[in-house]
Amino acid sequence: MFDLDPQASASFWKDTRKDESLAITAVPAARLTHVLAAVREAGCDLVIIDTPPFSKDIAYEAAQQADFVLVPTRPAVLDVMAMTRTLDLVKHYGRRFGVVLTFCPPLGREIDDAVKVISQLGAALCPVRIGSRIAFSRAQQTGQAAQEIEPDGKAAQEIKELYAYVCMNLNAHERRSEKHDDQRVAGGA
Repeated sequence: MFDLDPQASASFWKDTRKDESLAITAVPAARLTHVLAAVREAGCDLVIIDTPPFSKDIAYEAAQQADFVLVPTRPAVLDVMAMTRTLDLVKHYGRRFGVVLTFCPPLGREIDDAVKVISQLGAALCPVRIGSRIAFSRAQQTGQAAQEIEPDGKAAQEIKELYAYVCMNLNAHERRSEKHDDQRVAGGA
């Protein structure tokens, strides 16, 4: 995982965890292309890039490199509207993306309102919603994941489903890339 967010939350989480087996590194956006090439050469086949909510230069670098972009937002109309610049960027680069609703309340009309606005923006909506769950907060405090705090809890299940959704989209990208390569070979390109 490369942490491009100047706030460095992912890096701080790793430091709290004190687990050297996790590869989370703070990287300046200007170095992203270089470090991605290095880890690709080393055999890494999955990189997660954590970015700030929106910083044009950082988002530009990350979007150029991404196979799939997960755009988190809270189910509040102002939060959804704040992500429109990110949506414009991923659409501009033709990147596959999904908007995931986070901190979802158990009751209320906020989710329906957010879904309506996301639909009006023409954005793909992730079918998985991440609830506002205490397991996430407890996990952050101890440097753990929700799956470690409550392995059978709702937060762990949501993350498992979100991971499956991301993998499905990455695999779809991989199949399209292979098909494109096959077409290039067949066409003599």
